Amino acid sequence: MRIKLNTINDVNSFVNTSTKYYEGDIDVKQGRQIIDGKSILGIFSLNLTQPIEISINTDNVNTERDFYNFIKKWEVNDED
Repeated sequence: MRIKLNTINDVNSFVNTSTKYYEGDIDVKQGRQIIDGKSILGIFSLNLTQPIEISINTDNVNTERDFYNFIKKWEVNDED
């Protein structure tokens, strides 16, 4: 899913919630860079004026569904 974190509070919310509530690895991709989605410094190293691609790697389908529902508020369309 492609999202855009527009504010510092968005980044903090994303990282804090991802770290506390979601098991599994969360990958954040932008261009050729792939970073740990639970790393606030990693996310701030990206160009946050552009969308980022998010994926979660977990065997728990409920965790996966809940995670994607959580980040849906930041989802961007292809036109954005």
